[in-house]
Amino acid sequence: MTLKLSEQNSAISLRRKGLSYREILTRVPVAKSTLSLWLQSVKLATHQVQRLSEKKRLAAMRGAATRHNKRIAEIEKLKISGQKEVGKVSKRELMIIGTVLYWAEGSKEKDERPGSSAKFTNSDPRMVRLYLKWLKDVCGVPEESITCSIIIHENHKYRLGEVIKYWAECTGFSTAGFTQIYFKRHKPKTNRKNIGLKYFGILSVKVNGSSHLLCKIQGWIHGITQCTI
Repeated sequence: MTLKLSEQNSAISLRRKGLSYREILTRVPVAKSTLSLWLQSVKLATHQVQRLSEKKRLAAMRGAATRHNKRIAEIEKLKISGQKEVGKVSKRELMIIGTVLYWAEGSKEKDERPGSSAKFTNSDPRMVRLYLKWLKDVCGVPEESITCSIIIHENHKYRLGEVIKYWAECTGFSTAGFTQIYFKRHKPKTNRKNIGLKYFGILSVKVNGSSHLLCKIQGWIHGITQCTI
């Protein structure tokens, strides 16, 4: 009983000094419920409350940072694992990948406009590079048959040189070849996230005189659907 009273007095004294429950429990080894009962009538000064509030805030921030870093590590691990699972892509696999990519993002042959050209439009540089590799390695399209045009919001005209350089590095084409630029009317309200200096517009890749290629692509698409759907 004397020991319990001594522990209670120590806990109260520490609390009056502004220590948190966790700090007190490291010095007074009792159940948290017991400590709470002992300290329920102990009032803290304003500066003590502010100190404890700040400690809680910093602890919450450290916890959030730890969880964030753990999540980043997990994501990176999954990315590496996924990359290993893919391994080396064969030419046939590239043909199927590129065909499905074109199916999703490329222009389609229209009954009222036969003889259209193959045209692919996207803002993801990785997707553009994959498409260009597909054109070259699978479709046998020479570079001189490819025309690239940039579509960008008009309020980014001042960055045009930077944008052209970006897409030239992405495609491996000369900056001199990017002569077709189309400006979209600026809309102040947008849900897009890439509206700052990371915004480089959209690249449209056209294969000149490619009506036969477009028909062949449609055949590949049909073949994939027949085998899988």
